[in-house]
Amino acid sequence: MALTKVDTSMVESSGAFGRRNILINGDYSIYQRAQQVTGLGTATEYYTADRWQILAGASTVSGRVTMTAGTEDAPPESNVTTSLKLDCTTADTSLAAGEYLIFGQLIEGQNLQHVKKGTSGAKQLTVSFWIKGNASATYIAELYDADNTRQISKTFAVTSSWSKVEITYPADTTGAFGNDANLSLYLLIWIAAGSNYTSGTLNSSAWAAQTNANRAVGVSNFYSSTNNELYITAVQLEVGDTATEFEILSYPERLTLCQRYYQKFGPYGTNTFPLGPVSYCYTATNHAVGHTLTTPLRAVPAVEVTGTLQMMGGRNDGNNYGYDITTISTVAIGNNSVMWNVVANTGAAPGSSPVVGGGSSTTFFAYDSELG
Repeated sequence: MALTKVDTSMVESSGAFGRRNILINGDYSIYQRAQQVTGLGTATEYYTADRWQILAGASTVSGRVTMTAGTEDAPPESNVTTSLKLDCTTADTSLAAGEYLIFGQLIEGQNLQHVKKGTSGAKQLTVSFWIKGNASATYIAELYDADNTRQISKTFAVTSSWSKVEITYPADTTGAFGNDANLSLYLLIWIAAGSNYTSGTLNSSAWAAQTNANRAVGVSNFYSSTNNELYITAVQLEVGDTATEFEILSYPERLTLCQRYYQKFGPYGTNTFPLGPVSYCYTATNHAVGHTLTTPLRAVPAVEVTGTLQMMGGRNDGNNYGYDITTISTVAIGNNSVMWNVVANTGAAPGSSPVVGGGSSTTFFAYDSELG
């Protein structure tokens, strides 16, 4: 049988033989924090789907939304089964000038070097996704260069039926992305904005220095009615001028990519339980805690605790019941481990090795190493 040589001149080299999708969790199937959170609209935070942030401007905004990840509603053509759903639960028909509602993903510079932004060989970028709403609307997909405060925005239409959106952005020969683990690029989906962001002319033809008035011109107001809802899935950002099929990864691959930024431990459903980390008690109240990570973190994390963590074991009186941890500080991370300093109520014998546990069936902790 004859062998046919591939004409590589016809293939976009960047990402063609590796991961194409620059984004993570584009089908919203991973949600370590929660599947659904209500009452959103006043703060910028990660709430449900891993790697996807809600960005909300102006604390005085009266509109509210519910965000639900892993919704089992997706078009068959997308090759995925889950989507992100946003519901308007409190209307705001008169937006203040500084108000906005956006969801998006923040991307590390070292994951963008193949874009070659800021050079003569800079590449185009294409974003694609499937989307539907309850009625016709116009929203904005913006690429925002955090290293050089440059941006470009494109409008897209939404109807009450699933449709695929494909948008290509021109190359930008000005301003390189940093080659590090820090924030370089936002993909932002604007679904509401006040006049501070809509009073100019939409910057849609070429990258330009940030002018807020030009970022979301023509966007509909998602807060206009409590009937408004939005579903989105199969979100992909890739090099080149062609939107390819959404890249399917296995569940372990998707979870591992998300855990670079956020790792959750517990709850495990018993009254008290070890959560993993082991400590060395060097005074009656002070402990050095070492914990092997699921996957290396992006940067030194914050340790977030829900409920009360306890040190378990190592007591002077020989009992195994817990004593509350009162203070946690992160000291350092290694390639696959993290170290804390912990202050706990008196109870452990110096030289012992208590483990970190939960004080109830709902206690858990997480390492947060997100961008932004």
